Amino acid sequence: MYERHQQWMVQFGRVYKDANERQKRFQIFKQNVARIDYFNAANNKPYKLGVNQFADLTNQEFTASRNGFKGHMCSNTATTFKYENATALPSTVDWRKKGAVTPIKDQGQCGCCWAFSAVAAMEGVTKLTTGKLISLSEQELVDCDTKGEDQGCEGGLMDDAFQFIEKNKGLTTESIYPYKGVDGTCNTNEEANHAAKINGFEDVPANSEDALQKAVANQPVSVAIDAGGFDFQFYSGGVFTGSCGTDLDQGVTAVGYVEYGGTKYWLVKNSRGSSWGEDGYIRMQRDVDAKEGLCGIAMQASYPTA
Repeated sequence: MYERHQQWMVQFGRVYKDANERQKRFQIFKQNVARIDYFNAANNKPYKLGVNQFADLTNQEFTASRNGFKGHMCSNTATTFKYENATALPSTVDWRKKGAVTPIKDQGQCGCCWAFSAVAAMEGVTKLTTGKLISLSEQELVDCDTKGEDQGCEGGLMDDAFQFIEKNKGLTTESIYPYKGVDGTCNTNEEANHAAKINGFEDVPANSEDALQKAVANQPVSVAIDAGGFDFQFYSGGVFTGSCGTDLDQGVTAVGYVEYGGTKYWLVKNSRGSSWGEDGYIRMQRDVDAKEGLCGIAMQASYPTA
C-alpha cells in the first residue's frame, strides 16, 4: 500500500511538506483506497469508483474546499419557461456531439463551481445562437461579480452569475481573462472586452425531471447537485445511482441525456479536471422515483437566453 501511495504521488504530482504530513495523508489514502476496493469488489452497482486525485483527502476536506454552490439561498420565483410546450423530444441528446461544449475545465481548490456551471451553459447558448464555440472566462465572474450573493471562491449561484453577465453586457474569453483559481481584483480592461452576451435567463420549473429534459433537449443547462458523498468524490465511470442526498453544494452542467436499453441517464459536465469521472463527466441516473431527481438535479436548474 505504501508503494501504491508512492506511485499515486508521482502520478498526480503530489508533494508533502514533511514526513508527518505524508504519514497523515498516507493514512487517509489507505482508508479511501480500502473503501474504494471494497466497493468495486462488491460489484453490485452500475458504476465504479477510482483512486483519483482526491484520494488523500477526507470526504470533509473534499467538500469543504471544492464545492461552493450556495444552495440555501434559493429564490425560486419561476417566471416563464419557454420550453413548457416542447413535444416529441429526442430519446438521446448530447451537446458535445453538436460542438456546443468546451473541453473539461478544473476549478482547483476554489469553491466557484457556480461560475463554471454558468459559463458552460453560456458557452452552449452562444454556440447555438452564433455558431461559434468560445471558451469564456470563469475568472471574470470570480473577480468581478462580487456585489450580490456571488462571492468568488466562497461560493455563489448560477442565476446571480447570469444576472451579472446580462447587466455587464457580456463576458470575455478564457484566453483574455484566464483562470487563476483564487479571488482576484476585477480587471476592468479585460472585463470590457465582451466576446459573448446573453439577454436573460429562465429557471426550469423545480422538481420535475420532465421539465429538465425539455430544457436540456434545447440547450446545455446549469444544474445544482449534492456532490458531497464518498461515492461522488471517487466516481470513475458507469451510471451513477447514488448514494446522495439533496443538500445542493455543487453547480454543474447538464449537457445531454440518454435512453439506452431501458437505462436512462443525464450527461453531466463537472469542473474537476479530466482525471475525475469519465474524462471529467458523470452519467447520472434519470427518471428516479424522487421528484427532486438523483442528488437533487431537478431542484434548481436554469439556463441563459440569447
